Amino acid sequence: MAMTALSCLIAYVLGSIPNGLWLGKALWHTDLREHGSHNIGATNAWRTLGKGPGFLIFLLDFLKGLLSVYIASALVGTPLAMVLAAIFAIVGHSASLFMGFKGGKGVATGLGVLSMLMPQVTLIVFLVWLALVKITGYVSLGSMVAAACVPVLAYAFGAPVEYLVFGVAAAILIVVRHRANIGRLLSGTESKIKAGHR
Repeated sequence: MAMTALSCLIAYVLGSIPNGLWLGKALWHTDLREHGSHNIGATNAWRTLGKGPGFLIFLLDFLKGLLSVYIASALVGTPLAMVLAAIFAIVGHSASLFMGFKGGKGVATGLGVLSMLMPQVTLIVFLVWLALVKITGYVSLGSMVAAACVPVLAYAFGAPVEYLVFGVAAAILIVVRHRANIGRLLSGTESKIKAGHR
């Protein structure tokens, strides 16, 4: 139990690292909270700073999720410990220790933890997200639909019940974090993906 608690603490701290905020300020002298959607995630970085910065921030947010679950796997190795670490990593990203318990929407970090838990599901989910973004231009729509696919695919692949519960919880969290986007999608005012020119 102590090692499970330790892995959750590590996952929360790793998840809390605000890559978009810190790198935006350090490398591009830009506070992402003052531009675009005011979010520190990869999508706003892509729109505000350009494709390269957006991809870099996506990769780093992805890796902190992957690393969180990997550490839990190494320290404990049970499905429950890995799922708890996954949840703490996403919560850390969404309620960062370094940002007054505010943060991003958890999509890239969620994909990172998912890649450790269910690689096959991750590939399908990513392809669903990519197809929707390419067709509609809406990253938020792609993210929510892809998240909703996770528990369905987890069940279809016969994943452990802990992973299925994680899929449901993560999907709900990501949809809730996108509630403002849902409003803009319904009103037709949601921004489509477009890289900035910095």
